[in-house]
Amino acid sequence: MHLIYLVFGTNVRNHFQANFSMLTFLREPAALDGITVVTDAPDFYRHLSGQVTILPVAEATLRDWKGEFDFFWRVKIKALETVARQHPGVPLLYLDSDTFLHGSAAELKARLTNGEAFMHEREGALSELGSKTEQRMWTQVRQQTFGGVQLHERHAMWNAGVVGIPAAKASEAIALALAVCDDFSRCQVTPRLIEQFALSVALDKTYPLHPARPFIGHYWSTKDEWNEHIAAFLLESHLQQRTVAEELAALAQFDFRLAPVKQRQKSTRWRLVRLVDRLFPPRETLYAGSEE
Repeated sequence: MHLIYLVFGTNVRNHFQANFSMLTFLREPAALDGITVVTDAPDFYRHLSGQVTILPVAEATLRDWKGEFDFFWRVKIKALETVARQHPGVPLLYLDSDTFLHGSAAELKARLTNGEAFMHEREGALSELGSKTEQRMWTQVRQQTFGGVQLHERHAMWNAGVVGIPAAKASEAIALALAVCDDFSRCQVTPRLIEQFALSVALDKTYPLHPARPFIGHYWSTKDEWNEHIAAFLLESHLQQRTVAEELAALAQFDFRLAPVKQRQKSTRWRLVRLVDRLFPPRETLYAGSEE
């Protein structure tokens, strides 16, 4: 099972999330055939240089991966395509940086090897999802054909924070996801979730598709809390100058129930928070070196 991470930019939070995620998988090295980090910031992965392969991506490559419609998240599918070509015959597991292993990597690998595909979780049939974006997408794609697949009411949206692809038919599945994604762009389908839906359609068409949530935590909705705990763990590692082996040993004491992996907040709450911040700004703000 070959892991793939796609991490761009200078936001250190994304990079320390990815480092932490890799450490959780490195606790089961026998289940791993390798780890590839596709990034424009390789310096953030020096500490794990003995365990990961860096695939630096130049701006020219990014432009090519975005394709003729300049869609950024198409690069996720292209990264899968690139690593699949580099490691034929090996199941692939793409992971967003905000993930961690909490189940058995060995069992997950066995099921991938057996021909089962995974995405993080099934969010529901696109025709039944309630957000404005998803409702608009459904009106745009219903009964239309994309990448040779006619979309119907049973086609589901799966969360693409985890994408597991068996080695058998990997090239066909990835090519289908690219074709569906490009057809979405060509037909000007609302772009926010099209690579996610393209992968959902392609993997469901090619394999039995299952949720990865029993194996992998994906804390996309609770990042602030998880970032605090992960930063504390990695800062302690830095101050104690832990080796990777010592970090893996320390993870045995890490409480993975410190924060929820999923928590939905009503949008009204965030509007009220922003309103209170505007109505009650700080009474005094002072910076170091400024006069009181």
